[in-house]
Amino acid sequence: MYMPAHFEEQRADVLHRLIDDYPLGALVTVGPNGLDANHLPFEFDAASGPHGTLRAHVARANPVWREAAERPDTLVIFQGPSAYISPNWYPSKHDAHRQVPTYNYMVVHAHGRIAVRDDERFLRGLVARLTRKHEAGEPAPWKMGDAPEDFIAQMLGAIVGIEIEVTRLVGKWKLSQNKDAADRQGALDALRERGGDARQTVSERMEEALRNG
Repeated sequence: MYMPAHFEEQRADVLHRLIDDYPLGALVTVGPNGLDANHLPFEFDAASGPHGTLRAHVARANPVWREAAERPDTLVIFQGPSAYISPNWYPSKHDAHRQVPTYNYMVVHAHGRIAVRDDERFLRGLVARLTRKHEAGEPAPWKMGDAPEDFIAQMLGAIVGIEIEVTRLVGKWKLSQNKDAADRQGALDALRERGGDARQTVSERMEEALRNG
């Protein structure tokens, strides 16, 4: 990933928080037919391994888990909120007309190696934890015990677990740090005026970056 120094985010807790908040990752692998990408909800265990461990499951019918046994090197991309930035939002544009459109965004690339975990105990624990996390906001959270045990056993038999020990985390926070303070302020004010969850989050991160220099 192209990484100008002013966009690089190295704080581990910040990178971990984005993965936790946006856990649907793009698992990029190389198979016999070249590059492949699978989009999976991941569990991230920051305390397991020097850079954390990612866990997920795929359909047993998906060849990725068999191919990964031969080519385990992988990349998982976690995309946070993003927002279009109009050049009209920069005060300097109206003076010199030397600005162009862009996008601001936050992204984490997790590099590692896949280990296949084809055992029922691993899968049952993983599915239970993912369910608890994503059902937590529901008024009556669904749990595995709500379904018949034979049905759960059948569903678990149709998936295979994967575990990725992360060897490197790379974060890019592109938040107009290459602009002067007035233009940065103009862009974040415009995002707030237009509203929406993604624009609001991007504007908050832009304000933090501006405040922290």
